[in-house]
Amino acid sequence: MASLRDIKSRITSTKKTSQITKAMQMVSASKLNRAETNAKAFVPYMEKMQEVVANIAKGSTDVTHPMLLKRPVKKTGYLVITSDRGLAGAYNSNVLRAVYQTITKRHSNTNEYSVIAIGRVGRDFFKKRGIPVVSEITGLADQPSFSEIKDIANNTVNMFADELFDELYLYYNHFVSAIQFDVTEKKLLPLTDIETNSKPTTYEFEPNQDEILEVLLPQYAESLIYGALLDGKASEHAARMTAMKNATDNAKELIDSLSLQYNRARQAAITQEITEIVGGAAALE
Repeated sequence: MASLRDIKSRITSTKKTSQITKAMQMVSASKLNRAETNAKAFVPYMEKMQEVVANIAKGSTDVTHPMLLKRPVKKTGYLVITSDRGLAGAYNSNVLRAVYQTITKRHSNTNEYSVIAIGRVGRDFFKKRGIPVVSEITGLADQPSFSEIKDIANNTVNMFADELFDELYLYYNHFVSAIQFDVTEKKLLPLTDIETNSKPTTYEFEPNQDEILEVLLPQYAESLIYGALLDGKASEHAARMTAMKNATDNAKELIDSLSLQYNRARQAAITQEITEIVGGAAALE
């Protein structure tokens, strides 16, 4: 049985841990509010751009932009969004498991695919397993700006245009609520499944559709990546907030259990001392 000093030491250390996890929970809750606002504020822009691109792409049979055309798939790219830090519950493990299972199922050797990693956890995961990582970015801010990911987004689009891979899939955690985020797979390139739920709108294009698409389509693909990153960041903060809340609750339960154990041990020690005193007094009579 543990001594009173050992139990007291465990109670003290658990209380300190609980204070840390509580503080981390509050910080993540604050970050979540801002990240959720950023993600939702980006949606109208994405919907309008998607509407314009869909109108051009589907409104003309003469559009032959390479980003809109399927080609024989010789190599597949996977852009995976994870976090730079842990302590976020199943946020990273869920998306990495989904990507790894997909790669294992679809491909037989490493020449058939490559990975673009956003986040240190994902990068380390793939490199440790010998999966080729052709591009990476780490150290993003908790509220990232487009300028921080513009280079990797632009390089990813250029790799597709240069036929370094023939299709690109995007994996990230889609934010639903503070307690729910779903692993999402989205085919980013080629842009063959552009759909819009808005009412049809008539546009007049100047100078012409091809020139507009030449500029608009890369921006649209880059915006999809940035939108997924904002979505993923909101999910990350929600996951870390939930994980730290669970850790705090578990610490409180452990403290209660240890306090009960401490009181019982202390009571037993006092009872033992009284018994010894009574026994000694009786022996003197």
